[in-house]
Amino acid sequence: MLKCKQTPMIALPPALSTLPALLAVAIASASLFLLRRPGRLPTAHPNERSLHCRPVPRGGGLALWTGWLLGTAWLAAPQPWLAPLLLIIMVSFWDDRYGVPVAVRLLVQMMAACAWLWLSKAPVNPFVAIVAIIWMANLFNFMDGSDGLALAMASIGFGAYAAAASMAGAGDATILWALVAAIAPCLVLNFPPARLFMGDVGAVPLGFVAATFGISGWYGGTWPGWFPPLVFLPFVADASVTLVLRGLRGATIWEAHREHFYQKLVQLGFGHRGTLVLYGALMMGTAASALLALFRAPAAGPSLLALWSAVMALLFGAIGYYWRARGIGLDESKY
Repeated sequence: MLKCKQTPMIALPPALSTLPALLAVAIASASLFLLRRPGRLPTAHPNERSLHCRPVPRGGGLALWTGWLLGTAWLAAPQPWLAPLLLIIMVSFWDDRYGVPVAVRLLVQMMAACAWLWLSKAPVNPFVAIVAIIWMANLFNFMDGSDGLALAMASIGFGAYAAAASMAGAGDATILWALVAAIAPCLVLNFPPARLFMGDVGAVPLGFVAATFGISGWYGGTWPGWFPPLVFLPFVADASVTLVLRGLRGATIWEAHREHFYQKLVQLGFGHRGTLVLYGALMMGTAASALLALFRAPAAGPSLLALWSAVMALLFGAIGYYWRARGIGLDESKY
């Protein structure tokens, strides 16, 4: 496994080890209180592609990043992900409020990925890394369409990252726990029925951070390459399979739609709560098995990844069968 020198972190006394997480959750909560005042956030209105029937404020992810960045800014020397992340946050918030063309968003994400690779000096294949970062940033956005789903994945996924980093004694553990803490207030307000959406400003940067920390943890020796894909497999599988199926059918890949498997579950009668329960169980299963394999039997990781992929394939097959049987999606064949 590759080893790489990590950015030095301030060694906190045990009594202060939870301080960054406490600061992150407090600042995120205060930011949400201020942002929720009328007129401060754009509103997501229901349309033929959404799964909601009432207007809901969006852009609450800004509080998440405010809490995390301010709560941990004093912990370390400048991080290679900071400037690229800030760029993505700014463009994504502008997209929430005014709209940004797809080509511009992809260009910004590519610039951010290239900047991170250059600043981190990551010894990885640059093409593979850039594709992985851009895909993770977008798939998180694609999967943020049902109440609580994306924030639950973020909480569980980054919780697994933080637990693995803590057990390995990695310097990023404290900052990862702080990220989990900053996510919590947003998850509370996004839990079904959602009172606030995190928007692109929350979802796209979360995908970026999931990819960059996943890659840096691999080349830094914290975990093997199979660990991040297994932790985030429910999202990676749903978004990837949906994209492939739409591409094979000749549909416009980047156009908004309701063909993700989690979206089909909502429309099949599971609702937002039922879908969150099912996907939450999958998230907990893949994350827990990834951690167990990491510390008990690392060689079993690839086999677990294949096994959980088969489970996801069976689930998607069942959802697709009932979807076609009920004819719900016939009017979407043209999208």
